[in-house]
Amino acid sequence: QVQLVESGGGLVQPGESLRLSCVTDKNILSLGTMAWYRQAPGKQRELVASLTDGSNTDYAASVKGRFTIFRRSAENTLFLWMNNLKPEDTAVYYCNTVARAVLDQNWGQGTQVTVSS
Repeated sequence: QVQLVESGGGLVQPGESLRLSCVTDKNILSLGTMAWYRQAPGKQRELVASLTDGSNTDYAASVKGRFTIFRRSAENTLFLWMNNLKPEDTAVYYCNTVARAVLDQNWGQGTQVTVSS
């Protein structure tokens, strides 16, 4: 079991930025590929961005060029920097290891992001 605590969400206007954080209770480099996911009302949870332990990144087409996933290993923290936010980015954002996400396990409480004018 890995404890994951997301934070940093909020209400912002279109075009603004937010930085989400996900603190783990384990050595983040030992957890393998980690990712940010989001779930909008009435929709399935979707993968937003992933980061391998080798620092390779991948992004959903809808956020590529606007979002950046990175980590600070010394802090065991995963981040998601979100620029130029759009109303369609409104969702609850979660972090997880990809291995556990595939099994639909180990989800935290998430952090709400609302983009609205």
